[in-house]
Amino acid sequence: MHPQRKRRLTIILVLVAGLGVAVALVTYAFRQNINLFYDPSQIAAGEAPVDVRIRAGGMVEEGSVERDPDSLDVAFRVTDFDQSVTVRYTGILPDLFAEGQGVVAMGRVNEDGVLVADQVLAKHDEEYMPPEVADSLKQSKSGDASM
Repeated sequence: MHPQRKRRLTIILVLVAGLGVAVALVTYAFRQNINLFYDPSQIAAGEAPVDVRIRAGGMVEEGSVERDPDSLDVAFRVTDFDQSVTVRYTGILPDLFAEGQGVVAMGRVNEDGVLVADQVLAKHDEEYMPPEVADSLKQSKSGDASM
């Protein structure tokens, strides 16, 4: 093989290998940082992965909020009106957090099926609801009507 061709082939192979490494790193980063949405019915059915960061949303069940008087620990139940899942959170909840209001919690489901949240988001006004939560609630209500 001619030395000039050999050099060009080497350069092309190095560029292709570098591009492959870059694509692999980007794919790995996306996989590590993606937060999939699960509704309470999916979590209760065991469809949500254990110890993987996810988002879960629904309405806070009336009478389910339990606060620890000695710390910032709080536990509450989130429902899609079909199933409920317990959420445990340590920290200050958003000002708009209330029973009967929509929330999205981000965290990891443990072996007991409890979502241990590291972030809780509350809806910001009377009209807004995250699209995933709205779709989940619509599906749940339409499922109740067909039973």
